[in-house]
Amino acid sequence: MTTHTRGFLRDNGLGLAFGIGFLLALLGQAIAGQADFNNQLASEGLTHVGFGEYLMSSDFAVDVSENWQSEYLQFFLYITATVWLLQRGSPESKQMHKAGTESEKDQQVGKYAHRDSPRWAGAGGLRQGLYSHSLGLVMGSIFALSWLAQSISGVAAYNEEQLRQLQPPMSWGGYIGSADFWSRTLQNWQSELLAVASMAILSVYLRQRGSPESKPVGAAHTSTGVEG
Repeated sequence: MTTHTRGFLRDNGLGLAFGIGFLLALLGQAIAGQADFNNQLASEGLTHVGFGEYLMSSDFAVDVSENWQSEYLQFFLYITATVWLLQRGSPESKQMHKAGTESEKDQQVGKYAHRDSPRWAGAGGLRQGLYSHSLGLVMGSIFALSWLAQSISGVAAYNEEQLRQLQPPMSWGGYIGSADFWSRTLQNWQSELLAVASMAILSVYLRQRGSPESKPVGAAHTSTGVEG
């Protein structure tokens, strides 16, 4: 392994590890999902579907999209809420006196931008405004698109099951007001919100040495916005 390759792996280890883990988990979900789906078809006396056919099915699409939308909702809410909301003693919170969007000097924008700052940080007007909120905008957009994909694939999967049971299909508008749609949605939302709240509060009192998500081991419980 060359020095360049080792340097690339070190510099991008977090993204690569989680990216590979994501692909492996998605593959595992597809394999297990196909087996479970075929078991359901067999119980109804219907023909099994192949792996490729299952990957293109609404059943697989709704399972994937409902997880994606809840995860991106978590990050969107956390990114935007932590601008104003604080948690004393948590490394997940800003320091107590920094609530809000902060000054241009603190944010290194406009005339306070550095030589190596992103170009739009030093620009004014709309470009700076968009870049200043770009992370939240992208996360929110992915959440909205994933939720839309969940509703479309969800109604398709629901109607396929309805037709197998010789029941009438449902419209998209009817489905987004149905118990099936909101059960799928809210069971993910509540777990994401619980996870964020737990992280914000438990990190006040507990430590993980060397992690930027934790305070230094010896930091006081009241220390806020510091990383280990």
